[in-house]
Amino acid sequence: MRDYIFETYRAHYASGKGIQTLDLIESCGDAAAFCRSNILKYATRYDKKGCAKMDIKKIIHYAVLLYHFTNQDQETDARGYETF
Repeated sequence: MRDYIFETYRAHYASGKGIQTLDLIESCGDAAAFCRSNILKYATRYDKKGCAKMDIKKIIHYAVLLYHFTNQDQETDARGYETF
């Protein structure tokens, strides 16, 4: 999963100057909502395009991002687990 996530940042999602679209979305304050929406999108279309495993990877990726954006102002969550 880590390899998949890192590869997405080397792929077409970065502009020529290395700016991630999600960074721009975050600067508008919409990152958590964007991630939630993408989780719903990939969950509802699960295996409808014949790529179930890729849909699961995308759901997990956006869940990790949602976790990050939900907890970015906290070093640990309520149970003391460290965030990335």
